[in-house]
Amino acid sequence: MTDPNDEDKDPDIELFVKAGSDGESIGNCPFSQRLFMILWLKGVVFNVTTVDLKRKPADLHNLAPGTHPPFLTFNGEVRTDVNKIEEFLEEMLAPPKYPKLAAKNRESNTAGNNIFAKFSAYIKNTQPEANASLEKGLVKALKKLDDFLNTPLPDEIDADSMEEEKYSSRKYLDGNELTLSDCNLLPKLHVVKVVSKKYRKFDIPSELTGVWRYLQNAYGRDEFTNTCPADKEIELVYQDVAKRLAK
Repeated sequence: MTDPNDEDKDPDIELFVKAGSDGESIGNCPFSQRLFMILWLKGVVFNVTTVDLKRKPADLHNLAPGTHPPFLTFNGEVRTDVNKIEEFLEEMLAPPKYPKLAAKNRESNTAGNNIFAKFSAYIKNTQPEANASLEKGLVKALKKLDDFLNTPLPDEIDADSMEEEKYSSRKYLDGNELTLSDCNLLPKLHVVKVVSKKYRKFDIPSELTGVWRYLQNAYGRDEFTNTCPADKEIELVYQDVAKRLAK
């Protein structure tokens, strides 16, 4: 006989994320943080296990052989593909019990999607003469995100108003609530900010008010800050990646 209370029970979810340098804290992995944020925003009860890649426990190896975190088990079933996990969680943890997290505006899902690639090229470069143009490429990608964040979304525009809404004041990509698009972009944007400052003395330009508003709003949310690795963990991972510019 099935227990009528089973309907109200949360599924059994365990998220496995990359561990930091001490083998226990949260390590730098935007994909791990993305799933961590999604589960937190869904308001579901779940467990998090940090996986030390240097000493990968045997039972974990048996659970998901050849797989690096993040992955999760959902009622005992292992799921490993981040994009598919996101779709699966959105489908399984649905209203009325759990909030819908998909963005309403399609553009919200692609905003800022080339920033990380531009950042990677910039940070891995060893040629001083190429630095300026690569930095310009990164700024251009950030500026595009800034324009998106400062442009009102359709539902911010009042059709009856005579005055045109010039600037958006929304907190996040798709409005004033965090969505799946933020869970994807914010962890990467934070890495860009931390690593560029540490290894290239580059700050996101202050005139990019939309990007800064977006980051500040994110830093005010537990769902972001409590799933975020410490800055030193991010810096550590990029220690060898961020090539010194040859003098």
